Amino acid sequence: MQPYQELLTELKSCADDNYKVFHCKLLKNDNINVLGVRVPNLRKIAKKWAGRIEEVITFPDEFYEVTFLKLTIVSALKYEEFIKYVDGCVALIDNWATCDCFAPKCILKHKEDFLPFIYKYFDVGQEFYQRFALTTLLHFYVESKYLNIIFEMSRRALTEHYYVHMAVAWLIAEVLVKYFDDGIEFLKNSTLDKKTHNKAIQKATESYRLTDKQKNILKGMKK
Repeated sequence: MQPYQELLTELKSCADDNYKVFHCKLLKNDNINVLGVRVPNLRKIAKKWAGRIEEVITFPDEFYEVTFLKLTIVSALKYEEFIKYVDGCVALIDNWATCDCFAPKCILKHKEDFLPFIYKYFDVGQEFYQRFALTTLLHFYVESKYLNIIFEMSRRALTEHYYVHMAVAWLIAEVLVKYFDDGIEFLKNSTLDKKTHNKAIQKATESYRLTDKQKNILKGMKK
């Protein structure tokens, strides 16, 4: 059996039609072909195929699950290996779920090294390139030394795209939780559109990590 057919057989054996219907509704993109394999099963299959990355990376991306596996395997690589594949992986992202699962932990020890990649992807200007840049900031860079970069990209983000809008709101909400005063100052002086400004406040006020006093301050800042 050819390797790709071997993988498809394994994926289809784990497929769940009910989960497929559920997940398709979440993805909100009828152009994405979904088999219906749950994430725990996908992660198990990814571990099994991890040593065959050179084969897996060449497989056609005709199913959501195949792309998910590629990104999962690449995200587990050491930084030096990860860098070889990251451009191709980001180019495959066409939905929020695939984007948000692609959070390579190797970046943690190479934040400065990876910053040029974040700028590069952000400046492409396409919806899921920008979302990946923003969610990578969210996962690994919400600390005081990177706040100016976070604020700069949030100001420049193309929030007319829904998934960019949500990523900015999510990112600023996390800043508000960890660096409340800096986040407040940003909201006071930012040029965020009304919906993103208010969504960031909404997400922050839903957090148990803020006090009632802080939440009331934020609620008073809605546009």
